[in-house]
Amino acid sequence: MEVDCEGCAGCCIDWRPLAAEDIDHERRGPYEPLDDEYNLVPLHREAIRGFVEEGLADALVPRLFASEDGIDVGGVSVAAIDGRPAFFVGLRSVPKPVAPFGHEPTWLSSCVFLDPTTLQCRIHNTDRYPETCEIYPGENLVLDVETECERVEAEHGGDRLLDDEPPEDATPNFGPAAIGETVFAHPDPDRIGDAITRLRDGESTRDDRAEFIAVAAASSPGTLEVEPRRYEQVRERAATTESWISEAIAEWRRRAETSAADPTLARTIETRRGATPTPGWDGSQ
Repeated sequence: MEVDCEGCAGCCIDWRPLAAEDIDHERRGPYEPLDDEYNLVPLHREAIRGFVEEGLADALVPRLFASEDGIDVGGVSVAAIDGRPAFFVGLRSVPKPVAPFGHEPTWLSSCVFLDPTTLQCRIHNTDRYPETCEIYPGENLVLDVETECERVEAEHGGDRLLDDEPPEDATPNFGPAAIGETVFAHPDPDRIGDAITRLRDGESTRDDRAEFIAVAAASSPGTLEVEPRRYEQVRERAATTESWISEAIAEWRRRAETSAADPTLARTIETRRGATPTPGWDGSQ
């Protein structure tokens, strides 16, 4: 598998405003997400724990799913497993000034770790780089599902998917095997009624996110069990630890309402707050 990512970042941004026609979400599973984030990256349990341990819990957000046959939580019908609301945990998105596919810079919802100046990932080649990102679009190729690379090619031209042979480690994890690994179930629906509404509306609080992060981190593979001690430890840490990400997200949101789309704003908003720089395309990604 070989892809050309320079000047693209199609899998890291919501580029629907640049499309002439409607394009599909990169979705996993049969249910409709409650939120409208594009290309949420579902993280494995160990990756979630790693982000929390490194003080980067503020990069994470849960995703729940609408289902007519689900359970009512805070007035919202959500998909559930054995009566427990099912969810992923992924990376947050925020408006950033980006210029993909040769377009002029514009404000688009982007992964929290995307550097607008290079369109490269700030955690690439680190221990925190998600496996989901590392093997993309391998799982799509295994399942014969259209890739984001091909969507970009169809809409903006050029060649992005240069070799469509999936890597050996691209093994989609669906069904019961995913429970406790990438699909989690919250044990107490009554505790998250208000949080569900805020998550749906894109207005989640740090405590909302910490609740789901803790359940995911304390889950056990193949079961619905949540280890109480780890849950409490992770919840407290996720609710109190703050990295450069929190302030950067708040400022990006303010700037998106008031400033022209200038990718170099990232130097002030992210890099000076401690975000890892990216090499640019003269280096190797």
